[in-house]
Amino acid sequence: MKLVTAEQMRSIDRDTIDNRGIPGHQLMENAGRGIAEKLLSLVIDASTSPRVTVFCGKGNNGGDGFVIARYLMEAGAKVVIYFIGPTDKLSGDARVNYDRVAETGMELHEVKSIDDLPDESDADYIIDAVFGTGFEGAPRGLAAGLIDYINRQPQTTIAVDLPSGLNADNGQHEGVVVRADYTFTLALPKYGLFVSPGRELAGAVMTVPIGIPSEVVDSFDLYVDLITPEQVADKLPARKPDGHKGDFGKLFLLAGSTGLTGAAAMAARSSLRAGCGLVKVGCPRSTLPIIAGAVLEATTWPLPDVAKKGALALRGLGEVRKLGAQHDAVAIGPGLGLHHETQELVRRTVASLERPVVIDADGLTALAGHTEILKQAAAPVVLTPHPGEFCRLTGQERLTEDIQQRLQTARRFATDHGVVLVLKGSPTVVAAGDGQCWVNPSGNAGMATGGSGDVLTGIIGSFLAVKMPPVDAAVCGVYIHGLAGDLAADQLTQRSLIAGDLIDYLSEAFEALGC
Repeated sequence: MKLVTAEQMRSIDRDTIDNRGIPGHQLMENAGRGIAEKLLSLVIDASTSPRVTVFCGKGNNGGDGFVIARYLMEAGAKVVIYFIGPTDKLSGDARVNYDRVAETGMELHEVKSIDDLPDESDADYIIDAVFGTGFEGAPRGLAAGLIDYINRQPQTTIAVDLPSGLNADNGQHEGVVVRADYTFTLALPKYGLFVSPGRELAGAVMTVPIGIPSEVVDSFDLYVDLITPEQVADKLPARKPDGHKGDFGKLFLLAGSTGLTGAAAMAARSSLRAGCGLVKVGCPRSTLPIIAGAVLEATTWPLPDVAKKGALALRGLGEVRKLGAQHDAVAIGPGLGLHHETQELVRRTVASLERPVVIDADGLTALAGHTEILKQAAAPVVLTPHPGEFCRLTGQERLTEDIQQRLQTARRFATDHGVVLVLKGSPTVVAAGDGQCWVNPSGNAGMATGGSGDVLTGIIGSFLAVKMPPVDAAVCGVYIHGLAGDLAADQLTQRSLIAGDLIDYLSEAFEALGC
């Protein structure tokens, strides 16, 4: 599902209205009806005659609110509307729908002052239709007071398109902003709903189709998709009922060093829990007993280590290449350490691999200043840096927090080097070598803990081992990793979450996806 900026959404709307013969009032009707139907099926039980208060602005977002109110009333809800007037200032389609609700006899109140509102709303649900996608800046005057009033009410709050006061493009706000429990965004999801603080302010986000033809969307250069659970479930290969362990992928994991054996163990465990049939960990000889004892289901292979350093030695290169060729995919990096021989081993290995590889952590540090190796690699490469690792990899001083600039930066690196780049963060973005990008909506702040990235490496490595295309392995990997984190946080809280919990909750993540 494509992600859009406010300007892209306006252009798509204009094209639909001006060139496709679908009038604006029809799109507004579709929007209001669609939201009302979703509310009645997912949030509001109309059989209880619920009380709903709708707050409407002067523009199209307010018009959507008038339509929603009409359909909720027809379903049996007791609806009251408060709108910012006067009525002759309502925009064209919004005025049409104001007149329609006025004809129903619904309770309508023009708000001229915050004093016109009751001290406390007696509604069961509140709908925010004050500002929409086109809003910029800080709410002022009466609108700001209305938003503040909405936030003081304890009832469930539903935002139309996005919470009023939120910037649709970057998830930021300059003044007061509605804190919603649900946001029903129209036609296509907006960037700002998936970037903090927007993602927290929006609550649960659902997209409502409004009748824009798919060919209109396809005619715009929209290169960013939102990862959806349906998309992930579709991409994951089914397991053959009569399959054996060799059918489910063989992964070679190059990982571990003295003091960092836990990273290797977690990457191995997560790859197995993600469904990999066979996992072999290549590690320094001195660390093998620790890693073997931590992951009973994986096999281990002792590799030459630097004397008394517990780090992989360069003389093991031939063995590493041979082991890589014997497996379906390779994962490199968790807990490798920074010894100069190990880093040279990584560089030479990546340059010569013939199997798909995912590289993380210390494996990425080994490539800093040597990214030309990526262009020479014969096999597909997936990189999974966090912002600090990405800056080291590219020589940048810092990485911008702006979502669109992060996407453009990731896209440029992926296309320049012919790799799949997973740029971790809130949100994580995936960029492919052909210029397509994805934004991941799953995950939470509890996952900002040591070892979380090692778990992701194992998951993506597992998916590469069953011969999923590298882009699909990355897209599915980041979503499932985040989903496991969300499910774990629901039970354990974000504060108590540790990386091992992500592995333990992978089975629930797959179950939630029906896989």
